[in-house]
Amino acid sequence: MQRAGDNARRRCRPSNRFDLTHFFQQARTYSRRVRSRRAGPDGDSVDVIFNADEDISERVIFPVTPSQSNGIEDARFVRFEGDDRGVYYATYTAYSGRAIRSELIETADFTSFRMSPLRGAAAQNKGMALFPRKIDGQYAMIARQDNENLYLVYSDDLHTWETGSALLKPTMPWEFLQIGNCGSPIELDEGWLLLTHGVGPVRKYSIGAVLLDRVDPSKVIARLHEPLLGPEPAEREGYVPNVVYTCGGLRHGNQIILPYAVSDTFSTFATIHVPALLGAMTFDD
Repeated sequence: MQRAGDNARRRCRPSNRFDLTHFFQQARTYSRRVRSRRAGPDGDSVDVIFNADEDISERVIFPVTPSQSNGIEDARFVRFEGDDRGVYYATYTAYSGRAIRSELIETADFTSFRMSPLRGAAAQNKGMALFPRKIDGQYAMIARQDNENLYLVYSDDLHTWETGSALLKPTMPWEFLQIGNCGSPIELDEGWLLLTHGVGPVRKYSIGAVLLDRVDPSKVIARLHEPLLGPEPAEREGYVPNVVYTCGGLRHGNQIILPYAVSDTFSTFATIHVPALLGAMTFDD
């Protein structure tokens, strides 16, 4: 029996590998790109500036502040609507070696990047994803406030995120241990398409999908009951085995282009046909 979504997506394997030589060369000279650093009550804000003639694939952001000292990861980029500058935001996880927290990247040109801490109860966890526009005049996030469920959080201030309301709980065997988001919600005529990840037995990570009401995203109106994407048998071994994971997709017409990582070993992408995906979902009556 085919899994739900098998006719909605197509997987593609990359033919090249990332060259680490230039990566390490950049790391040695990175301090010259940090142009300003401002201390604040919630931590440092940093401006990182690259040369405009550098290829975008070579603009690598490294940890700078104490809160980032052991790594920055899982940036969920989104173009925010309603701003004439065409600004892009990305929430990401900063790890100090002792604690994690969510922080924010802002850029208008992918040459200059501002990295700022987020504050509030919701920002003390990982996996925050910003809606691409305000909802009823407020910023909105999909967030994780425990180690199991997803929450919807609103704020008048882009940098302050307090406690939200429960949105999704694990209900299927393949997500029984935990669910999280896979990037910012994607706006469709039918509603907000939210890609999720589910953690099941043997810590197997799969990608799922739900549809939220376009006017009131606290309402879940449809859900995919089987994984949209999971690790194939040949993809289960790696640095973090048994995992497929993504930080967001791009809509192009009726297609979602979905880059994702496999077992922390390589990255690839899938294409998802939106009408077929919606057709595979179960809608609430």
